[in-house]
Amino acid sequence: MTDTERQFAKTVREHKSTIYTVCYMFSKDDDEVNDLFQEVLINLWKGYESFGHRSDIRTWIYRVALNTCISLDRKKRRSPAVRLAMDINLFEDCDEDTRQVDLLHKRISRLQPFDRAIVLLWLEDLSYEEIGQIVGISTKNVSVRLFRIREQLKNMSND
Repeated sequence: MTDTERQFAKTVREHKSTIYTVCYMFSKDDDEVNDLFQEVLINLWKGYESFGHRSDIRTWIYRVALNTCISLDRKKRRSPAVRLAMDINLFEDCDEDTRQVDLLHKRISRLQPFDRAIVLLWLEDLSYEEIGQIVGISTKNVSVRLFRIREQLKNMSND
């Protein structure tokens, strides 16, 4: 194993939860989340040597993960797969908190991918400045977009 491979493996171990969090925002299906995770790892590896630590590693990982997930989400929406569904989920949690979390997740998943990325970063408790650096917009624009996103989420129906 080369030194670069060891450094990459260490970086992935340290930021694994960040990558999974981004992937989970784009799918709730475990298999699809794992596929997204693999695609993110491939893209991180492809860009690792050229990264050069010009920005914070966490910012770079968020950017690659979000771009990968957004791109794959767009492809998926262009050619939707037919899903087989079971009529009942024996493991479904039915308490009020779980219903609220599921409702929020469903509403967030209906947002445009860029807005979904901003919400994800905000929910990860990143500062507006960090969010702006990751998605490539100004801090003020982050503030404005989050306000509009919150309004959009409030006004969505429960479909």
